[in-house]
Amino acid sequence: MERESMEFDVVIVGAGPAGLAAAIRIRQLSAESGRSCTVCVVEKGSEVGAHILSGAVLEPTALDELIPDWQAKGAPLNTPVSKDKFLFLTEKRALRMPTPPQMNNHGNYVISLGNLCRWLAQQAEELGAEIYPGFAAAEVLYDGDGRVVGVATGDMGIGADGQPTDRHEPGVELRAKFTLFAEGCRGSLTKMLTERFNLRDGADPQIYGIGIKELWEVQPDQHEAGRVIHTVGWPADSKTYAGSFLYHLENNQVAVGYIVGLDYQNPYLSPFDEMQRFKIHPAIRPTFEGGRRVAYGARALNEGGFQSIPKLIFPGGALIGCGAGFMNVAKIKGTHTAMKSAMLAAESVFQALEQGDAKPTSYPKALRESWIWSELRRVRNIRPSFRWGLWGGLTYSALDTFLFFGRAPWTLHHHEDHTQLKKAGECKEIEYPKPDGVITFDRLSSVFLANVNHEENQPCHLTLGDQSIAVDVNLADYAGPEQRYCPAQVYEFVEQDGKARLQINFSNCVHCKTCDIKDPRQNINWVVPEGGGGPNYPNM
Repeated sequence: MERESMEFDVVIVGAGPAGLAAAIRIRQLSAESGRSCTVCVVEKGSEVGAHILSGAVLEPTALDELIPDWQAKGAPLNTPVSKDKFLFLTEKRALRMPTPPQMNNHGNYVISLGNLCRWLAQQAEELGAEIYPGFAAAEVLYDGDGRVVGVATGDMGIGADGQPTDRHEPGVELRAKFTLFAEGCRGSLTKMLTERFNLRDGADPQIYGIGIKELWEVQPDQHEAGRVIHTVGWPADSKTYAGSFLYHLENNQVAVGYIVGLDYQNPYLSPFDEMQRFKIHPAIRPTFEGGRRVAYGARALNEGGFQSIPKLIFPGGALIGCGAGFMNVAKIKGTHTAMKSAMLAAESVFQALEQGDAKPTSYPKALRESWIWSELRRVRNIRPSFRWGLWGGLTYSALDTFLFFGRAPWTLHHHEDHTQLKKAGECKEIEYPKPDGVITFDRLSSVFLANVNHEENQPCHLTLGDQSIAVDVNLADYAGPEQRYCPAQVYEFVEQDGKARLQINFSNCVHCKTCDIKDPRQNINWVVPEGGGGPNYPNM
């Protein structure tokens, strides 16, 4: 069966805040100029927002620029931040610390980013963009000169043996004059493009964190709409970059999350269990007593910042949003920068279409002249300073902020996360308390709340370059860290015929991409499963 083909001026991969902002901006420019410009957005989630997970406190800077009348149009920004608190935790105490200026949230909103994306999709469709959820872009299309000319969605109905089943439908080619890749953190096609076009030449490696998030309905006396709390310290040790957030939304809902930098060293560390342990702290537990956990999810996030921004353009396309890595780690925010990058790329693509250019060449220059560049440059040394541990990082960050005002004449650099893991024999095992089923939980009951669904009869989308490495290296040298860094119990070592074997429960996968990042030999490659598979996050 041959693939059908559809033609557009612009194809956008990913219906997150960046992809949708790009679609909206292109259609706005089309309407303003009177020049027809067709736009298609393809999204691997079952619906827009299904795979979107973030804290989230939104700085509305980019939204103000993109849709100035967003309030009148009913954007779901319902909870302005009312109070900021920054705490240092010991095992038993919580010490109030000055809130870093970058984390001042006056004028920001506590939101569900998934719901914001659902609303942005409505705005894009009203402007004439076409959005296709449930279709995973699995392949980049090139012409004879090596120029990107679109993407193809993955086939549906391929069995676990790799053969077509009776429900087989071939993918669709979405061809375009320009293709924008807005896959989010560690996108599978973005990885391919980065290698093919050497986009990381001259840039630091990208580094990452994993964020584990739960959404709770709490007792009314424990709720204060707009309250924002961040913590550092316990339960992480002083060498591990980690911290938490508690964001109070409307309707007695609280989003709680724990972020661990994926440059951690101890293979016995489990980000999921660190999150569960965090909730039993005496200053945190009362928030959840008598409450009900209603949703769960996990996602990797970019932490490299300014020095890790890759080359952004190539013949026929560009990287935008978190796929390129515009998160401001000091603010713990990336939505406003992701959207702004997409808007700038959209303007450049529209200009290139008018002029017949092969690349959106004005995009990198426009980025350097925008507030994104100056914002990220000022905080570029804060995240890498934590290589000196918690106290070294906090001390340096204070000096960088208040003495140098972000203008230090040097730039600190990053190392790839997977190279930082020590061997098990060099580290101490970590004993985590057993879940109580009330405040703390196990992985499988958590995955249930992520509403994960994958077609069982399909090839595993977590592929191993060398099957033997899992046991001979990961288990032998690192005590099988994939059992712990995965927040969804995808990886298990089981005994078969007296020998250990890695079992991959791909149907549990929440698409966080942590395994693709942290595997010590980079032996795990995450590729897209059948379209529509994965988590289905409500209100996250």
